[in-house]
Amino acid sequence: MGDTRLIQGRYRLLDLIGRGGMGEVWRARDESLGRQVAVKCLKAPGRDHDQSFTRVLRERFRREARVAAALQHRGVTVVHDFGEADGVLYLVMELLDGRNLSQLLEDNAQHPLPIADVLEVAEQVSAALAYTHQQGIVHRDLKPANIMRLGDGTLKICDFGIARLGHDIGMSSRLTGTGIAMGTPHYMSPEQIGGTHVDRRSDLYSFGCVLYEIATGAPPFDLGDAWAVLVGHRDTAPEPPRNRRADLPGFLEEVILDLLAKEPDRRPQDADAVGRRLGAGRAPSGYVPTVVSPPLLRREPAELPAPREARLPSWTRGMTTGHKAAGTGLRGTPPDASAGLTGDWIARTGAHGTPEPVPAERPRPSEELLATLAGRHSAGLSLGRLGRWAEAGEVHRAVAAEREHALGPEHPDTLASRYEVGFTLSRTGRPADALREYTHVAGARERVLGPEHPDTLAARQEMAYVQGRLGRHFEAHQLYTAVLAARERVMGADHPDTLRCRHNLAFNLSRLGRLEDSYRMAGEVAEARARVLGANHPDTLVTRCEVAYALGQLGRWPEALQTYREVAEARARALGPDHPDALAARYEVGISLGRLGRSAQALELYRGLVDDRTRVHGAAHPETLRARHGVGVNLGRLGRWEEALLESRDVCAIRERTIGADHPDTLVSRREVAVGLGWLGRWADALVEYRRVAAARERVLGAGHPDTLASRNDEAHCLEQLGRGAEAVALYRKVAAVRQQQASGAHRPH
Repeated sequence: MGDTRLIQGRYRLLDLIGRGGMGEVWRARDESLGRQVAVKCLKAPGRDHDQSFTRVLRERFRREARVAAALQHRGVTVVHDFGEADGVLYLVMELLDGRNLSQLLEDNAQHPLPIADVLEVAEQVSAALAYTHQQGIVHRDLKPANIMRLGDGTLKICDFGIARLGHDIGMSSRLTGTGIAMGTPHYMSPEQIGGTHVDRRSDLYSFGCVLYEIATGAPPFDLGDAWAVLVGHRDTAPEPPRNRRADLPGFLEEVILDLLAKEPDRRPQDADAVGRRLGAGRAPSGYVPTVVSPPLLRREPAELPAPREARLPSWTRGMTTGHKAAGTGLRGTPPDASAGLTGDWIARTGAHGTPEPVPAERPRPSEELLATLAGRHSAGLSLGRLGRWAEAGEVHRAVAAEREHALGPEHPDTLASRYEVGFTLSRTGRPADALREYTHVAGARERVLGPEHPDTLAARQEMAYVQGRLGRHFEAHQLYTAVLAARERVMGADHPDTLRCRHNLAFNLSRLGRLEDSYRMAGEVAEARARVLGANHPDTLVTRCEVAYALGQLGRWPEALQTYREVAEARARALGPDHPDALAARYEVGISLGRLGRSAQALELYRGLVDDRTRVHGAAHPETLRARHGVGVNLGRLGRWEEALLESRDVCAIRERTIGADHPDTLVSRREVAVGLGWLGRWADALVEYRRVAAARERVLGAGHPDTLASRNDEAHCLEQLGRGAEAVALYRKVAAVRQQQASGAHRPH
């Protein structure tokens, strides 16, 4: 590659950063966005590979690159783009400014890193591995050279998905010529060496090797011969690290040795467990907090006291207090980050003006501790504002535990942290857990602050929201109604929090099937918000989307289309055309066009949306895949079923890989595959897919769920097309019987 090579007319290669068995890494400039990036150019297959192998390799590369691009975590290198140019496969990644752990050891003359640095690496990398393993991704080649420490102390894991590609291409070093599995010998797990099944526990073994090396200065089996290294991993117990470094904390040695267990079942079973043990080991022995979900506490080990500010993770330093972003979800506005935190706790008085019982007297925590906890609370809010909800949840759980210990379980600050824990659970797809948290906070706030205090109402409103998420719309309606009446009494009809509650109530009415009521109330809220907040305020536009949704449900699609278009244009002007809310409104425009039979226009819109979503969020982002699903649907509506089937299969494969085979979005894609097969006359293949969807929905949702019953009807229709009429009739009758039973029970009291 030449020094000024331009890839795909966009990425200009500037300097060669590194070269290895997989290819080359270049510092490059993205000419379109004017930013510096790293471009990894992978070596092409050798001449001994035939064209069919090359095609398979390209498809594998595309799939692995999309998986890597879908990973969104502060501890994982961001993949921006990928492709092929002149026969060379390439990945475009964020350009990292730092040193990998191997280089840090070299800089330190192969002496071990300071213990505080070892613990920082251990905790940050375990958090990143926990995230990637939850996505179903195994790295397979974790080593010091693949872990980068940036200038601000952030650790990032590199090269997800590349290890398996290296194996396919044939670039891995064959240590003996006997077909040893892909990996780097000093960090390979026994199961990799044996060629048996590899899962996340193999990564944990490699992680143990990395920690052993940075803690002692040498890997656990530092032998001169590659084969001897492999035999050591397979057969030899590692020397305890404290034999090499006496000042190593005992709990850290135990974690490392457990990670290096020969049998996968004897290792920690996930990286979260490793993080919890590290956090507990760093905590002072007198107090180990009990929390809803174990936090990654950031404490210095007892052996090495450190300044108080070192307890904060490096990635939170420099964060400023700010309001949490409202986003596009329906939710309450939290109190200002600076209000009500670490102040005096004044319990409300009882019915006769006497103070209600308060918790037993406890020593007042130091101002330094209170300020630290307030800062960490603000850091959690800032992470949420950036959309980093899982990390925000870790911070808020840790702060909630320490506030409960220092201030008591019903102190307003403790409850503020637990409220934020509930919010992060809601935003990370755990509504049942969020409901339990909100219920606790609402009950405690009612006892401490009173039933109509704004903070109590905020918690009760979030309870209603997650009840709706759980499909408990009648309970949500009752709670929204009660909260709305209290908000109108306390705050007035036009207060933003009152309007937010009315908006949520309108949303819930539509889910109860009361479409006219929903449309009427949403229209009233939109008018009030335009008057109070302005016509282009994000909250006003969110309500206008709800108006459009109700119009569509009422069959008034031309009006729905016009409203969605107006919202999309207003959001593009106010927020920018690439803002997620602006792109979401464009998606709804496509839905409306499809409903009006304007499939060619919908197809054009969705293709443009796919390009924009890919550029902004990545090829495997859920919203990118949602837009691609729209492309497939409208190709089918236009009778282009071969193209529709290819698109649906590709989207289904990516969704299955990234979010799981039983996820509702994956099942929607699989059904679309079945529809395409049916239209192409391949009914036997369609039946297989319909049955897979029906079985998954029955397993996840239950036999009587409407989606499960719809899938069984799809299956019956397919049987009809195959001439198996008796089986089809029996299945139709079974579905009808379930529906009749449900209808007869609908009028019974609940």
